[in-house]
Amino acid sequence: MWMIIFLLLPLLGIVYAGWHVWTLLPVGNVWRWATVGIGVAAFLLMFLNLHHTIDRLPLWLARWCYDIGNSSVFVLLYVVMTFLVLDALRLFRVIPRSWLHDNVYVAAAIAFGLFAVFVLGNLHYRHKVRQPLTLTTTKVLQHPLRIVMMSDLHLGYHNPRRELSRWVDMVNAEQPDLVLIAGDIIDMSMRPLAEENMAEEFRRIKAPVYACLGNHEYYSGSAEAQQFYHDAHIHLLRDTCEVVGDLCLIGRDDRTNPHRRSMAELARMADHTKYTIVMDHQPYRLEQAERAGIDFQLSGHTHHGQVWPISWITDAVYECAFGEYQRGQTRYYVSSGIGIWGGKYRIGTRSEYVVVTIENEK
Repeated sequence: MWMIIFLLLPLLGIVYAGWHVWTLLPVGNVWRWATVGIGVAAFLLMFLNLHHTIDRLPLWLARWCYDIGNSSVFVLLYVVMTFLVLDALRLFRVIPRSWLHDNVYVAAAIAFGLFAVFVLGNLHYRHKVRQPLTLTTTKVLQHPLRIVMMSDLHLGYHNPRRELSRWVDMVNAEQPDLVLIAGDIIDMSMRPLAEENMAEEFRRIKAPVYACLGNHEYYSGSAEAQQFYHDAHIHLLRDTCEVVGDLCLIGRDDRTNPHRRSMAELARMADHTKYTIVMDHQPYRLEQAERAGIDFQLSGHTHHGQVWPISWITDAVYECAFGEYQRGQTRYYVSSGIGIWGGKYRIGTRSEYVVVTIENEK
C-alpha cells in the first residue's frame, strides 16, 4: 500500500504540474512539449539513481544524473504547491482565471521565485551549523569530555571527497576527545566512495571515531559498508558496546535489520557505572532508552524533513524529530544531519554538527 502511494503521488504531481505549465506558458506547442518533457525526463532520472544504473556511467556524468534527478523531486514539490495556492486563489476569486493561462508575467514570476528559493536553499545547505550541547552527570569523569557528534553524512555522488574534507577540517578544529556518527555515512552507492578513496579522509580525524549503521548502509550493501568503516578506521558498534575511558558506548544495528538486539538486551551488556551513550540511527521508541537507564541517546535519520513543509510530517511522525529532548533522566539529541539525501537544499531546516561537552554536576 505504501509503495503504491509512494509511486502514485509523484505521478499525479507530474500530471498536475505538467498541465498547469502547459496552459501557463505563452509559447507554441513545440516549446511547451520541450519544457514539460525536460521536466519529466529530469524526474525519471531519479529512478535510474535508485536502481544503481548510474553506477555504470562515468563518475562526472553519474553526478549530474544524481543531482538533476534527485533535485527534481523537490522542484516538483514546490511547483505543485505553487499551483495549488494559485488554484485556491482562483477558486475563491482572489485572482482572475487569466493569470493561469498564457501569462508571461506569472510564468516569469514563478520561475524567478523558484530559482531564488532553491539557490538560497543550496547556500543554506552549504552552511553547517555548529550546535553546542552541555551534558552533566554524577558519574565519575576524570576530566570534562568534548565529543563531536554527527549523523547522515550521505557521502556519494552529491557529497564528494572535497566536501568530506571540509567536514573533517571542521571536526579537527574542535579538538575533540571522541567523534560519534549515528549512521548513514554512506548514501546509496559505494562506487564514488571507493573511486575517491574517501576512507583516507576519515583517517585524518585526530580522535577515535565510533559509529553505528543506518538504513542507507543497508541500501549500499552492509558488507561493503562494514569494510569501508574498517578501511576508514571507524569503530563500528553493531549491537555491541565498548568502554572508552569514562564512557560506555552502545551502537544499535539499524531497525532495517528485524533481528537486531533489543535495547534492554544491549543495556544489560553495558557498564552503567560509566556514562552510557547509545547511538541508534532511527529515533523510534525513545522510551526504550529511558527504561534501560541510558544516560544519552544520539539519533539522526529524519533530516528534520530536509525541506519545508516535509518537516511538519516528521514532527507528526516522531516523538522527537529534531533537537534536544528528555524523558525522565535520559537525554536525547536527534540531529538533522550534516549531509543530506538527494538534492542539496535546506529550506526551513539546517545541516549541523553537534559539539558536546560532558562534565560533572557542580
